[in-house]
Amino acid sequence: MPTRRSVLKGAAASAALPVAGCGGSSTMASYTALTEEIREPLAADADLMECVRFATLAANSHNTQPWRFDLSANKVAILPDLARRTPAVDPDDHHLHASLGCAAENLLIAARACGLHGAVEARADGAVAIAFDAGRPEATDLFAAIPKRQCTRSDYSGRAVTGSDLALLEQAAAGDGIRLVFLLEKPRIENVLEYVLSANTAQMDDDAFMSELKHWLRFNEAQALAARDGLFSACSGNPTLPGWLVPLVFPFAFTTSAENDRYAAQIRSSSGIAVFISARDDRAHWIEAGRSFQRFALKATALGIAHAFVNQPVEVPASRSEFASWLGLGAEERPDFIVRFGYAPPLPMSLRRDVRDILV
Repeated sequence: MPTRRSVLKGAAASAALPVAGCGGSSTMASYTALTEEIREPLAADADLMECVRFATLAANSHNTQPWRFDLSANKVAILPDLARRTPAVDPDDHHLHASLGCAAENLLIAARACGLHGAVEARADGAVAIAFDAGRPEATDLFAAIPKRQCTRSDYSGRAVTGSDLALLEQAAAGDGIRLVFLLEKPRIENVLEYVLSANTAQMDDDAFMSELKHWLRFNEAQALAARDGLFSACSGNPTLPGWLVPLVFPFAFTTSAENDRYAAQIRSSSGIAVFISARDDRAHWIEAGRSFQRFALKATALGIAHAFVNQPVEVPASRSEFASWLGLGAEERPDFIVRFGYAPPLPMSLRRDVRDILV
């Protein structure tokens, strides 16, 4: 889902004192230990409660984790948690409902590996209901990729992805009412970059957007551990900052020009762009788009391919309309996500809340 994890790169250099962490190595060790605990492998006989833990490792907007899980004997309902909306960046709750689709896909894949086969229903109230029946365990490469997947918000190597791997990604992403468009040629990637920079500038000029973004930023290990959600700067390879220093550094480090330069470098270093498109602009298709993206992301992880959202052009309504026209989309179609992909080392993993805190 859409994030700004590359927020304070260079902030340490902007401050005239050392700020490489405020909790010390022991705090970062605690953070790393918790990420490993959250991503522990599932046992072959894991129950639905354990499968929900894997569901929460799905992509989601600003790492708000906007979901609640209602478990019964053979069913799970994934409910939208409207208290975790991000109305400035996601006014129609598109990303929120897509996040539910991402979580549903992780849950289906994890449960299937444990011998529980599920059928999905997008409910009229915006929830995702999954009914399970016993079956043969089927663990796939997508299942193995669940605890390893991340949005890697860094520069990539520029190395091309092979045609055979692109075909595997397209196959994994195939969904009902969802299509995937690859943009691989440099001129087309530069066109996407223009839309990203224009929309990013509009967002950063929006006080409501900036206020909402800062609410979800976690600038150091202690903040990240206390919240277990939001966007932790280290997950983008960026410096951590003591809380007292943030108000002093933030206005100088996080500028429109600096962010635009960063996005330009990241997009130009990527192997290509993938655009996910819904046949209709409604909640059922948004959920399906989330499921499609999650399979794409897991297959990419299995293939050693990094990915990250550059969703600004689909978040700003005026930009989304122009971007859809540039893509040649039909009147009822909606561009859901813009994803860059390529090759890069992994970064620190983000946290998730305790499963017990998200159960109904």
